[in-house]
Amino acid sequence: MNLPDLVRAELAPELGHGVLSTDPDVVGAHSTDQALFCPSDGAVGLVRARSVEDVQATMRFATRHRVPVVPQGARTGLSGGANAVPGCLLLSVERMDRVLTIDPAERTVTVEPGIINADLKSAVAEHGLSYPPDPGSVAISSIGGNVATNAGGLCCVRYGVTRDYVRRLRVVLADGTLTTLGTTTAKGVAGLDLCGLLVGSEGTLGVVVEVTLRLVPALPEAVTAVATFPDIRAAASTVADLMASGAQPSLVESMDRATLQILAEVGYGDVGADAGAMLLVQSDGGGSLAAAQAEVEALGEFARAHGALDVAVSDDPADSADLVQMRRMAQPSFETWAQSHGGGQLLDDVCLPRTRLPEFYDRLEDVREESGLTIAVAAHAGDGNTHPSVFFDSSDPGSVARAELAFDRIMEIGLELGGTITGEHGVGHLKRRWLARELDEGNRQVHRAVKAALDPLGILNPGKMLQDL
Repeated sequence: MNLPDLVRAELAPELGHGVLSTDPDVVGAHSTDQALFCPSDGAVGLVRARSVEDVQATMRFATRHRVPVVPQGARTGLSGGANAVPGCLLLSVERMDRVLTIDPAERTVTVEPGIINADLKSAVAEHGLSYPPDPGSVAISSIGGNVATNAGGLCCVRYGVTRDYVRRLRVVLADGTLTTLGTTTAKGVAGLDLCGLLVGSEGTLGVVVEVTLRLVPALPEAVTAVATFPDIRAAASTVADLMASGAQPSLVESMDRATLQILAEVGYGDVGADAGAMLLVQSDGGGSLAAAQAEVEALGEFARAHGALDVAVSDDPADSADLVQMRRMAQPSFETWAQSHGGGQLLDDVCLPRTRLPEFYDRLEDVREESGLTIAVAAHAGDGNTHPSVFFDSSDPGSVARAELAFDRIMEIGLELGGTITGEHGVGHLKRRWLARELDEGNRQVHRAVKAALDPLGILNPGKMLQDL
């Protein structure tokens, strides 16, 4: 019996009604995330799980027949981590999207992995609580996907990333075993931190089916400052000085000249033709308006010392929301702009020490000159997490080759400056060969040993993050 027939005959009866699809069009439509240059052919079926039992049945079947399984959430990823591989089953937990419990006394929430980040935020806000991690895809990315890549976002400079909020995970292992990792308590050091190990593992070690998250009291309103500069180097130097001063802003975002020009052209905001860069900084002062105002005033001092063209401060929530929305629209504007300028965009995710940001931008100019391509950078600057977008003509093989070379060169520069190849988008397929370059041999050995222990048959998301170690 061939694999598709075996899936229908043996797996389908163990699943809920309508959970399994082997329709080629349906399977094909679910075979990719948002990354370019990553293969996605060969899936034999799609399991849209509605329960933990559906996930367990799928993994038991996969183990019996050594079938690769690719776990998926909302498929908003940017590294090919959710893409199909030949002969695989796609295992989507997108339909598992319930809030299971909210405990205001303990400040925790337990959810299924398919819930959208923004929907989770809305649910806990009704209890005067907040879940701070807010990736740019907050309105469309799932918590399961955020856990898989240890997503960050705009306010992580003060409030941290996904890993900082995960208390407990329920995980289905490769053989179908359901296990609980971590604890719901504020402290717990019994055994190894296997919960932390699963955060950022990109579906290579197990399938997350439930997440318990730490919450904080509703975040206070922030004071917002915006500064424009003649060039991005001046903005980066300002960030390095601000963060070295001991400031604790809740948001520090930057956009370079190319990003500002694209935003203006697409119609998402125009700060003037003279601006070569913009910094957006917010501070909530930990609830103290005086402390918040002091921090944004400090920004002004550092910005003017580095030749800022203009600095403006506002405590109007509407103004703040508009400015943050402008930053959030950087990537959507890139996508729109790319469609009318050759159709190609490669989005990088290099994170650096903040003090090396000015040098990074200097060396990025060399990449622009070498490639002859437009490269725009929006960044979570307070964390040193840059997102260079390389634009190219997807119909021109020469342009495509230059774009791939530029993409790789950016990661190489990041490593040379003491950074990492990914701050929040993950490795997936797109950067798997670069992970081997970032990790030393001892580190690679540990990765291989962990993978072999938890997935001895190598069926969980093969060909992705751990492939080249």
